[in-house]
Amino acid sequence: QPTLYFQQDYFTDENRVLRKDPQQDYHLEYAMENSTHTVLAFSRELHTCDTNDKSITESTVRVIWAYHHKDMGEAGQNYHGANRGTKSLRLLNPEKEEVLSASLPYFDLTNKDVPVPDKDTTYWCQMFKIPIQHEKHHVTKVEPLIQKGHENLVHHILLYQCSSNLNDSVLDYGHECYHPNMPDSFLTCETVIFAWAIGGEGFTYPPHVGLSIGTAADPQFVLMEVHYDNPSYTEGLIDNSGLRLIYTPVIRKYDAGVIEAGLWVSLFHNIPPDMPEFVSEGHCTLECLEEALGAERPAGIHVFAVLLHAHLAGRAIRMRHFRNGQEQKLLAYDDEFDFNFQEFQYLKEERTILP
Repeated sequence: QPTLYFQQDYFTDENRVLRKDPQQDYHLEYAMENSTHTVLAFSRELHTCDTNDKSITESTVRVIWAYHHKDMGEAGQNYHGANRGTKSLRLLNPEKEEVLSASLPYFDLTNKDVPVPDKDTTYWCQMFKIPIQHEKHHVTKVEPLIQKGHENLVHHILLYQCSSNLNDSVLDYGHECYHPNMPDSFLTCETVIFAWAIGGEGFTYPPHVGLSIGTAADPQFVLMEVHYDNPSYTEGLIDNSGLRLIYTPVIRKYDAGVIEAGLWVSLFHNIPPDMPEFVSEGHCTLECLEEALGAERPAGIHVFAVLLHAHLAGRAIRMRHFRNGQEQKLLAYDDEFDFNFQEFQYLKEERTILP
């Protein structure tokens, strides 16, 4: 028997009452139903000029969903009860085409039975040696390996390149980072070569780019910093999370790197009390860029992806780009930043940053 689908554009008021929108902007493209799924595909303009609709931009969108097991009756919606939830998405962030890497080799950098302290926040550092030493390879993808059940505990993971003059004795122990007693060898690890944050999936490099490993100039020793977020002060947690690096002997055209911009994490970064909102600014200056790029990359670097990162006080982030006193198009922005959803934004076209 035919099922009658109908779809309408509704909005909620401040009392959470559903109201039919006088301006109908959502259009049903198709609908189907089987024994397990109901699928509704719909479209709308990104900007509908309707005050009851939210504009769709490159920012994070919090999608709210709810359903009832019975179809909508004549009297209106049935109350969804517990069948509801939210999901953060970036609707305009194109997914990278997944190139099958099933046959490619990989190695894992994972913590071994790290006792997570029963305190709000902990940065744990562990040194690793890159197993590929004698011939150039490119890392093409990095995936998070988060211990099952610890998805909310592991907040972010950073990989730093360390001095090549270290010896293997530094591999024997991990320690809390930024701690007065931490090993001196950790102080040699300053350059970030990879970053992952909560909510993010694996990161795939573009087809013409890879993270170089295996040559004398490449990282031999790396420091993995894992930020544990334990606001409920849970005791007795033991963690084995880390990263998987998938690599190939087929060399790509360009080597990848990371440039960090923004505010240095320090006690001088203060938000005054009782402020309804407050803007913090960090500057990656001309002098700094010239020192970093001038000799090595006089033609500049090409940015292909951006990871916007903040903590719970962060509400919106923008990465601005100036050249010769003129502001260029924003490199990346998120006006609806979600602390639990931090993913690389791939740029639609690469952007050049000059010394």
